[in-house]
Amino acid sequence: MEETIRQILKNYDIHERKILDKVVSKLLAQTEIQDNLQLIIEAQKKIMHEAMIYKEREEFADAFFPITNAHSKKKYEFVFPMDQFPNIRIKDVSGLDLAGLNFEENTIKGIPFESDTYDLKIEFFHINDEENSEFKKAQLFVNADPKDLWKNIPSDKEAPFHKADEAMLKGNFSDKKIVVASQRGRSHAHEGKFRDDDFAVNELLNFWNIVSVSDGAGSAQLARYGSELATRSINDYFKNTEILNEIDTHLNEIFNLKNDHSEAKQNIIKILYEGVSNTFKTLKNKAEEHLVALKDLHSTLIFALLKKYDFGYVILSFGVGDCPINLINEDFSEVKLLNTMDVGEFGGGTRFVTMNEIFDKNISTRFKITHVKDFSKLVLMTDGIYDPKFITENKLEDIESWKTFFEDLNGNNEDETKVDFQNDEIIDEQLLSWMDFWSKGNHDDRTLAVIY
Repeated sequence: MEETIRQILKNYDIHERKILDKVVSKLLAQTEIQDNLQLIIEAQKKIMHEAMIYKEREEFADAFFPITNAHSKKKYEFVFPMDQFPNIRIKDVSGLDLAGLNFEENTIKGIPFESDTYDLKIEFFHINDEENSEFKKAQLFVNADPKDLWKNIPSDKEAPFHKADEAMLKGNFSDKKIVVASQRGRSHAHEGKFRDDDFAVNELLNFWNIVSVSDGAGSAQLARYGSELATRSINDYFKNTEILNEIDTHLNEIFNLKNDHSEAKQNIIKILYEGVSNTFKTLKNKAEEHLVALKDLHSTLIFALLKKYDFGYVILSFGVGDCPINLINEDFSEVKLLNTMDVGEFGGGTRFVTMNEIFDKNISTRFKITHVKDFSKLVLMTDGIYDPKFITENKLEDIESWKTFFEDLNGNNEDETKVDFQNDEIIDEQLLSWMDFWSKGNHDDRTLAVIY
């Protein structure tokens, strides 16, 4: 009371110490004055209580909340930072429904379906005055899905050598299974161009199976046809019973007899060489038939011939170009690259099956004979998968990179798209869907084959 009355007197210019003390003493001696002072103090408390409510409301109303930008078609969550406003509660945020979002427990969340700028109205109240709400404005920016910026123009079905813009396959491969998908890249889809990748899978005689994959060169006018010819031609070559019988004879000699196997190995490589040479001739003949240059059919080629014997699996492989073939052992602890990769600075190292120069004295190094008791995965891919997912060649033989890759296939990705190798009823559709992943700067055709 004394402090209150002193402040009142000072407000009226009574502040000389000797006089002030006497006046205060006499006033405080009066009961009526004391009662009035008590009323003043209680009024001050009430005023301050209301003032703090208004003050905290105004501070919140003036506060700037940089609401994090959302991205169209991607899961979004933003939690309001309320630590500085312990007495303020957000009741609702209107305008979110237009974006496909909702507000719950101080959080904006959901999956926005369209890019735009959304005007929001934040309804809030003070915990000491819950019945009276106020509003403040805010904005939410939803960025466009980068995928939506790319056109998807169908390729010309009337054009020569037209083929589907995407393809997929699932089935058996020896006593294992295979799934393959091939998708036209965004750069081609944006301009209505063709899918230049291709693949072929065949069950052969004598329990052999073959899968081949090809990537048509971007600079080749008929790359789409070159890759199709390359995969079909190499697979057709091994549909010959005599050729497969000869391979079986040499392999049995290598793995069942104790004598020198070098000649048998050379004979197998010679057979594989003849298959690749036949593919080259097929492409050359087709180029002449259609009056185009051979370079117009430039295509890479990788293939794997597989058979299960009583002594294990034998895989015969070949590669020209920058597409890898990888074998992962049964407990997923080791990975091997089963072909030579033609890579170089700025892509200058790329080679094609249509090039005479690959048929030199070093071509034998492109063939591999691999024997394993069992394996978990055999994978073939074009650079449309390899570049964004592995980036560098050395990661192709890094088992941790492959574990990350299969975690990605298992749904650990931005789109949460899963390829289910256990419940594989629609695995081909899942793989094709997974291939639509976004990777900045990587918009090439994508082809992936997995034997599992």
